Amino acid sequence: MPLALLALAIGAFGIGTTEFVIMGLLPEVASDYGVSIPTAGYLVTGYALGVMFGAPLMTVLGTRVPRKRMLMLLMGLFIVGNLLSALAPAFSVMLIGRVVASLAHGAFFGIGSVVAAGLVAPHKKAGAIAMMFTGLTVANVVGVPLGTLIGQSVGWRVTFAVVAALGVVGLAGVAKLVPDVPRAEGVRLRHEMAAFKNVQVLLAMAMTVLGFGGVFAAITYIAPMMTHVAGFADGSVTWLLVLFGLGMVGGNLVGGRFADRALMPMLYISLGALSVVLALFTLTAHDKIASAVTIVLIGALGFATVPPLQKRVLDHAHGAPTLASAVNIGAFNLGNALSAWLGGVVIAAGFGYTAPNWVGAVLAAAALVLAVLSAALERRGSARGTVVAGSVSSTEQQAAVVHH
Repeated sequence: MPLALLALAIGAFGIGTTEFVIMGLLPEVASDYGVSIPTAGYLVTGYALGVMFGAPLMTVLGTRVPRKRMLMLLMGLFIVGNLLSALAPAFSVMLIGRVVASLAHGAFFGIGSVVAAGLVAPHKKAGAIAMMFTGLTVANVVGVPLGTLIGQSVGWRVTFAVVAALGVVGLAGVAKLVPDVPRAEGVRLRHEMAAFKNVQVLLAMAMTVLGFGGVFAAITYIAPMMTHVAGFADGSVTWLLVLFGLGMVGGNLVGGRFADRALMPMLYISLGALSVVLALFTLTAHDKIASAVTIVLIGALGFATVPPLQKRVLDHAHGAPTLASAVNIGAFNLGNALSAWLGGVVIAAGFGYTAPNWVGAVLAAAALVLAVLSAALERRGSARGTVVAGSVSSTEQQAAVVHH
């Protein structure tokens, strides 16, 4: 794998850290600014919304900019946002900093996926995408726990300053290691938008929303579930999330490797198994060891879908894949927001802390149905193309005989 993928992974590590570390620092931030925990929660919501809307916005703005330069500009935006958060004198300013940092998120992963896939041979594209996303998964194992520890020990502002420094390293890596990729000639915004007329692109994005949404339906409420149902101490939640992150790392690498060999079978297996495991989590959540194992499996199966889905979007948005790739990253955050809301609804309705697992199982199963539908439509299209090609060939042969 080219060294340029390391630079992309470092950028992904910083982005993953800043996205999730705030969840462990909400009490400290709320206390410093004198706001409630729910109000501090807007720092999470604001970031997610920034990713959703920022992904297409920043990608559109960058359609006339070479991809390497755009990646560098996005890392610069990420650095500015985190420095603003670190130095913010008021809560509103910190919220602005979070949104500024989030604007780089979707476009970086979207454009980075296109660049990563272009650095390797066609049969290694999913593996290259997975290598970049390894930075995001490792952030959940190393960056988030370490950032939380730093924030709780010496102050949350130091955490965001360190994340900004990570952004500087990522920017330097992109500048040094990523080759100059010329802007695709003749590709305009209308070409990028045309990708959304492709049913397969839309189905892949819907699978992204539902499949990864299934994961976050459960993980969003992991703290109350593990403390109130499994019987873990409050301090155990951190290492349980580390287990989840380890599962993500493994699933991402396996998904990338096998997606290059058999993309759709990889989706069938991962989405089907994810649905079953999430359903079983309603039972295993009552046992400490079983719940810990289940959390690892959810992380692994959930992230095993990421490289194949991202590659599927790139494959079917061929010719102008950048905007579609970035919007698919926004789809992950849409799935997170949707599933977290649905999980909260079933808990509020009195079904208990394990009820979000059923929500996740249904969402993952729905994603599996879409995968089967997508493959069926693809086979039908291929068969129709074969018939048409055969008819043309037959006509040409008859014309040749008549001419002779």
